[in-house]
Amino acid sequence: MSVADYQQDEGLPKADRETYKPWSYDLSSTDVYVPRFTAGQPKWFAAVTYSGKNDKDARVLIMAEQAKTRRWEMVAAVDLDDTKQLPKIALDVGGYASAIDATSAKNVAAPVGVLRDAVLDNFATGGDLSGKKVFATTKTSQQQIKVHDKTTVKFGSRGTTEFSSAATEFPGSYALKTAGGGALVVFAHTHTQRDAVAHSGLQIVPGKKDRAWLKDRPSPSFTYTFTCSDVATVPATPGKATLIGYTCRRTDAHGMAAAS
Repeated sequence: MSVADYQQDEGLPKADRETYKPWSYDLSSTDVYVPRFTAGQPKWFAAVTYSGKNDKDARVLIMAEQAKTRRWEMVAAVDLDDTKQLPKIALDVGGYASAIDATSAKNVAAPVGVLRDAVLDNFATGGDLSGKKVFATTKTSQQQIKVHDKTTVKFGSRGTTEFSSAATEFPGSYALKTAGGGALVVFAHTHTQRDAVAHSGLQIVPGKKDRAWLKDRPSPSFTYTFTCSDVATVPATPGKATLIGYTCRRTDAHGMAAAS
């Protein structure tokens, strides 16, 4: 996602590029949650940073040690829509958090695979198949459904837009036990968006932010790939999960050559 940001910016005219400025997170406004791990287990920890007036803006970060390089990298950064939805993380007597395997239904009511499919359904159908069944109604879930509802009709009678699931490049997940017995789960998903004209003679002109991938070449169809990070709270017993934040980046795009 970060590489895509740089690529997108480099595709813009120089006058439209923003100047990069050094930045950092304020540790005095950050809660860090470190799980206990045994030898051989992948090491990671979570952090929640706060900013803005009265710390109303929150972001969940995941830092993971890379197996080959032994370097720590930030592998997820997701903005939350409402800090009040962030659950209290369970801590042991030593102040450590507890990592949970969210891929198993033994630990959470909705495993990561179910959560990912529900998110993808929010984009693909507006949540009609599984999204609204798995997730409670929240601003975050409604925003994904709104993306579907608005984007699929943007061309009117001149074209179509379809969202589809794609192979998840980063299938790993990170989950912490909450004080209520459930889990805070961070995971990734990948989806595509295919824009196509309704009949011959029409073409789609790439937008300014698409130029890094598509240049300025019109095409009768374009397919965009989005890589996204999602955060949800999931109960341990049967019940709906709550999607509390997601962040997406366009990470690829390609068009189809016009017929001669």
